[in-house]
Amino acid sequence: MTESTAATIDGTNSGLRLELGDIREHGARDLAGGLAEALRRAVRGGRLPAGTRLPASRSLAADLEVSRGVVVRAYEQLVAEGYLHAHTGRGTVVSEVHTAAGGTPPPVRPFEPGNPGVPALGSFPRAEWLRALETAMRSLPDAELGYGDPRGHPRLRRALAAYLGRTRAVVAPLDRIVVTGGYAQAARLAAEALVRHGVPGVGVEDPGSVGVVETLRVGGLTTTPIPVDEHGIDVAALAATGLRAVSVTPAHQFPTGAVLAPARRTALLEWAAERDAMVIEDDYDAEYRYDRSPVGALQGLAPDRVLYGGSISKTLAPGLRLGWLVAPARLATTLTELKHSADIAEPVLDQVALAVFLETGALDRHIRRMAARYAARRRALLTAVDRHLPGWSVTGVAAGLHAVLVPARPVPSDALEAMAHAPGGLAAIPLAAYAQAVRPRPGLVVGYGAVTTDRIERGIAAMAAAAP
Repeated sequence: MTESTAATIDGTNSGLRLELGDIREHGARDLAGGLAEALRRAVRGGRLPAGTRLPASRSLAADLEVSRGVVVRAYEQLVAEGYLHAHTGRGTVVSEVHTAAGGTPPPVRPFEPGNPGVPALGSFPRAEWLRALETAMRSLPDAELGYGDPRGHPRLRRALAAYLGRTRAVVAPLDRIVVTGGYAQAARLAAEALVRHGVPGVGVEDPGSVGVVETLRVGGLTTTPIPVDEHGIDVAALAATGLRAVSVTPAHQFPTGAVLAPARRTALLEWAAERDAMVIEDDYDAEYRYDRSPVGALQGLAPDRVLYGGSISKTLAPGLRLGWLVAPARLATTLTELKHSADIAEPVLDQVALAVFLETGALDRHIRRMAARYAARRRALLTAVDRHLPGWSVTGVAAGLHAVLVPARPVPSDALEAMAHAPGGLAAIPLAAYAQAVRPRPGLVVGYGAVTTDRIERGIAAMAAAAP
């Protein structure tokens, strides 16, 4: 028996690793007491949540290289104390009563359905996606049902390289593409990769995506807010910080709707070259531009300075959880390693189905259909604002799934909150909720992608009724 002997208990987000040294706190002769205490701490601290099934005593004993009696005694002690419960047919599971220190369950962040960036989920192309899945199932060799390449299935990476090059002017060699679990995982991997390469902090747009900022922080980066105006991120303010990384949404800034001005695009890439810095490009909804063709991705101008990320969350559905990174050469290997450590790879069938969807032009057809629908909904929003909120304006370019409504005169924050929660069925959030250091002008970020034109009319009318 060595101190390095360990066992991993699955069933949580990260698993619980028990080292033999951890369970010897009570002395080598009382391994059962040490094991019981290690499990007790894990339950109290939330690392073993209620409902987690523990390994069979024989299996855990074999992993820890101790006698089965050690595990049985530990389990029996914790059952007696109420930490565990022995279920016939289910084994030993963590009880409901000791899920956190002090017996109080840990706070759970509630799901917030009022996301203004959600697409029209009822328009998801189910029949075409089903055909793509069937094609994937029929064409996929048995050998490719294994764990797969952490970078993603080769067929999907080839399809993405062609699609992104054609639609977004992205330079995407196959060995630099990493398929991810949506953009959320892409941002997390980007943060971890930068930290591993000695970059401790990143500039973030202000106002900007709260979720992306939180994800970058969880990935180990400190975040510094950089102001955004009608021309996009303030590159001069960024240059004054001494940072060596920044996260931007240049094609359609979230939430303001601004497009990064040509002069600032040039200045941003010059800053990256001068500082040996990295630009994380979040290209979250660039496919939807209604007044003209969308601007090309920054990445095409500087593939070795821009870490490009995107997903199908806005074009198809967030629930599919498929995204991608196109990495500069110096980060490609690191991102592949981090992806493998995170979850090995994305589901193979879903990847090949998306590849089929891209190869057959199904995604292009769906985007064309939905762009016409979203453009009509945006026009309905403008009309409803003119009718019910005279003096208010809609800012940002004609693009995406949301818009910012700005009053002609200052409106108190509590009044904006009341308008956002008006019972009209629109997803609306005060602009101030996306701010960090700056104090933005009063406004409401309103989603129109997931609602009909009738609901847009009713929703704006309800907001007007709640206005001061």
